[in-house]
Amino acid sequence: MREIVTYYFEDDGIIPNSHLPVIVYKQAIDLTDAGNWLETRFIQNNWLNNWRDIILPYDHFHSNTHEVIGLGFGEVQLKIGGSKGTVLTITAGDVIIIPAGVGHYSVSGHTNYRFVGGYPNGHNWDIKTGLEEGERAAIIKNIKNVPIPNTDPVYGNKGSLIELWK
Repeated sequence: MREIVTYYFEDDGIIPNSHLPVIVYKQAIDLTDAGNWLETRFIQNNWLNNWRDIILPYDHFHSNTHEVIGLGFGEVQLKIGGSKGTVLTITAGDVIIIPAGVGHYSVSGHTNYRFVGGYPNGHNWDIKTGLEEGERAAIIKNIKNVPIPNTDPVYGNKGSLIELWK
C-alpha cells in the first residue's frame, strides 16, 4: 500500500463531521490519467453509483452515505472537515474516503481536474450544507446510522478502512 494519512474532525456547529477518520491514500495509483483504473477498482469493491466531475465549490456533506473520491487527472485543493478543517492538495492517483457527515469542497479557482466518485453498495446521496436547528438532531442520527462498508474502495477486504472504521 502507498502512504496513508488520516484526519479526524469534530462538529463545528454547521458541519457535523464524524467520529470516523477521513482516509487519504496518496498515490494509490501512479498514472497521469487514473480515471479508468479508479472507476474499475471502485466497481470491483462495490463502491458504485459512480460519477466523474469536479467537486462543488461550497462546503457540503452527505448525511446518508459515505463517499470515495479519487482524482483521475489534474491537481486540486480541497477543504475537508468544515470551518476548522484542513486544506489538502490532491494530485492524480490520490483517493479520499469521506465518512458521512464530513464537509468537503474545492477551494481551487479552476476546474482542470476530474474526480471519480462512488458510494458503498451504490447508495444514493444527498447534499447538505449545514445543520439548521430544526433538523440537526435528525441529520446527526441519520449520519450515525449509516452502515460501515464491507469493503475498502481501493483495497477490498484488506484496506485501511476495514481496520480504521471498526
